[in-house]
Amino acid sequence: MDMKNYRVICTLTFGDIYGQVIVWLGVIFASLAAALALMGASRPVYALATVGLILVLSLPFLLFAFVTTLLNHIELVMVDPAKQAKTKSTLKATQKPAQAAG
Repeated sequence: MDMKNYRVICTLTFGDIYGQVIVWLGVIFASLAAALALMGASRPVYALATVGLILVLSLPFLLFAFVTTLLNHIELVMVDPAKQAKTKSTLKATQKPAQAAG
């Protein structure tokens, strides 16, 4: 298999992970609310332990969701060598060198 004839494309957009970000923010706010509720108790160490425990237990699920979403949006597309050479020559003809402003 010649890998020169294939292109790796990532089709991930922010809309694909938007729901995951909202859920993660909800988890953070819930843990902070629990910490504030426990802060009024006589032992504030429990409040910090609650926040730490919630964050540590939810982080692997968040990372798993992000990584699997990313891997689901990676594509290996076969490219026609003749069409690729034509596209490269067209791009070179239309590109202009950068110039300094001013």
